[in-house]
This record gives sequence, structure tokens and C-alpha cells, in this order.
Amino acid sequence: MYAIVIHMANTPNTTSILSVRVNPDERAILEAAAAEAHTSLSDFIRRKSLEAAEVEMLNRSIVTIPAKDWEAFEAWVNRPAVAIPALAELARRPPSWER
Repeated sequence: MYAIVIHMANTPNTTSILSVRVNPDERAILEAAAAEAHTSLSDFIRRKSLEAAEVEMLNRSIVTIPAKDWEAFEAWVNRPAVAIPALAELARRPPSWER
């Protein structure tokens, strides 16, 4: 099994420009959707693009982990499970559709 580990810098004040070409009909749809979401076109496209990218990455069946990160990954996978009492209680309850 392989894993891709993407390290994202925690620098919220640092941005860069990403240019995307769309035809007039596509732009009109994007602008209408941004207006419905009460946000700017730029923010709407950024948020929706990131959501789509996250889904795409989570749906991958092959994940790659760089060799330098492998030992840390193995240590994380092999560490003992931590009991969470609230989750154990929740698991004991019958589901709401069976009540």
C-alpha cells in the first residue's frame, strides 16, 4: 500500500494567483452560484475547487508516502488505540431508525 502525504504550509496570509479560462456561459453560471452563496466569485471558485480536490484525493485507491516519511507513518499506524468513552457509549445505543 502507498500513501501520498501533502504538506500544506500554515501561512493563511500568503496567497498566489491562479488563472482559469472559462467561456461566457460558464462564467455566468459561476457568477450566479457565487451570488447565491453570498460570496465573491474568487472565494466561491477557491472554496469549490478545494472541496473538489479534497474529494478527488480521498477517493484515490493508491496513496504514496515518501520514503523519508515512512517510519513516522508506520509509528502512527502501529500505535495503540485510544479508548474514547463517549464513542463506546454511542456504539452501544441502537440507531435512531430502530427506536
